[in-house]
Amino acid sequence: MKTAFIAALLVLCLGLASCTQMTKTQQGALSGGAIGAGAGLGISALTGGSLGVGALIGGGLGAVAGGLYGNQKTGHK
Repeated sequence: MKTAFIAALLVLCLGLASCTQMTKTQQGALSGGAIGAGAGLGISALTGGSLGVGALIGGGLGAVAGGLYGNQKTGHK
């Protein structure tokens, strides 16, 4: 559990550090994916489910939601 948390935190920090030359859509997808993966990992840990599956599902849903939100912020239709 502790190793998975440290790995997720490291990936989150590295992912957010590379957002300088990205569009709002790309930033939203990356941030949403990282936050979603962390949330999915946490929920899976609390409920006793598979940590990998929770992180993948949460990351995928977060990336889609973040990308849509970022795209809306740029004004693209």
